[in-house]
Amino acid sequence: MQTFLIIVAAILMVMVVVSLVRGIIAFLKTTKVDLENNTGETVTEMQLMQNKAMFARIKYQALAIVVVVIMLAMAGGDS
Repeated sequence: MQTFLIIVAAILMVMVVVSLVRGIIAFLKTTKVDLENNTGETVTEMQLMQNKAMFARIKYQALAIVVVVIMLAMAGGDS
């Protein structure tokens, strides 16, 4: 069970990094579009993409913390 939880935690940590990178890329695209032209058409789309990526990052971080807490609880029960 411990091995399974470690694998799940590692996968969630990778997902956190992926979500963070996607959010940063969306932020950079928003900034680039904002600098190139002053229209707000694509900015809103990019902002929505940023919000989705950052919410996903928070979700994966919370799940990773839950997995670590479960692992700590299991380790505490063994002693």
